[in-house]
Amino acid sequence: MSAPLFPLFADLQGRRVLVVGGGPVAERKTEALLHAGARPRVGAPGLTPRLQAWQAQGRIDWIEGRFDAHWLSDAWLVVAATDDTVVNRAVAAAAEARHLFANVVDDAELSTFQVPAIVERGPLQVAISSGGGAPMLARHLRRQLETLLDDSWTSLAELFTRQRQRIRQRFPQTSDRRRFFEKLLAGPLPRLFRQQLHAQAEQHFHAMLDEHANLGRSGSVAVVGAGPGDAGLLTLNALRAMNEADVILHDRLVSEDVLRLGRRDATYIEVGKSASGHSMRQDDIHALMLEHARAGHRVVRLKGGDPFVFGRGGEELEFLRAHGIPYEVVPGITAAVACAAYAGIPLTHRDHAQSVKLVTAHCKDSFDTLDWQALAQERQTLAVYMGVAGLEGLRERLVQHGRAPSTPFALIENGSRRDQRVLNGTLADLPETARFHQVRSPALLILGEVAALADTLHWFGAPPVGAPTHSRNLPAPTLQAA
Repeated sequence: MSAPLFPLFADLQGRRVLVVGGGPVAERKTEALLHAGARPRVGAPGLTPRLQAWQAQGRIDWIEGRFDAHWLSDAWLVVAATDDTVVNRAVAAAAEARHLFANVVDDAELSTFQVPAIVERGPLQVAISSGGGAPMLARHLRRQLETLLDDSWTSLAELFTRQRQRIRQRFPQTSDRRRFFEKLLAGPLPRLFRQQLHAQAEQHFHAMLDEHANLGRSGSVAVVGAGPGDAGLLTLNALRAMNEADVILHDRLVSEDVLRLGRRDATYIEVGKSASGHSMRQDDIHALMLEHARAGHRVVRLKGGDPFVFGRGGEELEFLRAHGIPYEVVPGITAAVACAAYAGIPLTHRDHAQSVKLVTAHCKDSFDTLDWQALAQERQTLAVYMGVAGLEGLRERLVQHGRAPSTPFALIENGSRRDQRVLNGTLADLPETARFHQVRSPALLILGEVAALADTLHWFGAPPVGAPTHSRNLPAPTLQAA
């Protein structure tokens, strides 16, 4: 798949643009260029009546004849709008040789720029492009947006354009300006413009500007759950917080798909922890939250899964409260729920499991604090947040406390992501299966009778992979149940 196009709004005021072609398509392209203030030069053997009228009015220049590469002199952009494939290819090649961007109508492969579908409300423009591959889809979306964006957007855009310098003087900091606009747009201003009460709208704007200019800056922290990776699992509140953030402190395992949904101009700082490699201490994360919040920034502490399920969210709230920093919490879908669902595994089932236990055990010391007698009980599901560390110790302790070696497991790597992989087998061959398939973090272990349902209920990604053949022929581990 080719790379996405770079979106760009070009200032063509007074600049030369060559349009090759004199028919109806060339006429439409020329009209759009005139609207943008360009100086179109149209080259073609003949012109439509409307193009002839523009030429007579001095709005366009006409070069009569067939295309010649010299027509490109002084041009900033080129549009090939003929029905002759040979001519269109010649225009594209000549433009490429001169490092000029060219649009060949209805030919994405020859084009180096695309003309998007436009929704225009005064100075406000929304451009929609499919990269030239699906123009009808872009037009369909444009029609939908036309109905959503009423004329009040024109008035808003014109007001903000007129008052831009004054707003910047009152609010030199970008974060303060953004908060002012958020408060303004959430209030009665859009409604006043919709009702054509322009004088009242102007009065309200100036009152709000004076009121907010006298307010001090105060920062805050939102502790936000990002879920296990699939950006579609983010909540609306999480999206709102990420798009209002000045600073986003994110865990290492927050997916790129999720990060792309945050504010483009926010400051992104990775504060991830990992079993090996770079790791930031929790005290350092606390210090970063405090530093940016006291600077008046809106901080999002973005965590994989849910902040309150093995995410140290409670510790961070205690720290923020102790230092007087306002905070909020946006829950996320925790890995046990999401990964099990994407693997087709119900965590509870009337026939197999009446309870669920969420467990984490990242080191030997934490292993020793667990109630293994309770964890080894049958007819329950264990969701183990431990990646692939300590599987031998987990198997040994569970079997010693009565869990059957034949208990099914599912090991879910990169759960809910495009490269999700599910391994299944029994507790007896759990460590060997993980080693054979070289399972890497992030991975979640589901242990219990429900794990066997992944074979028949899987729906996302590739089907589960079983234990290696040679491990099935090995004797069960020599462990004695209690």
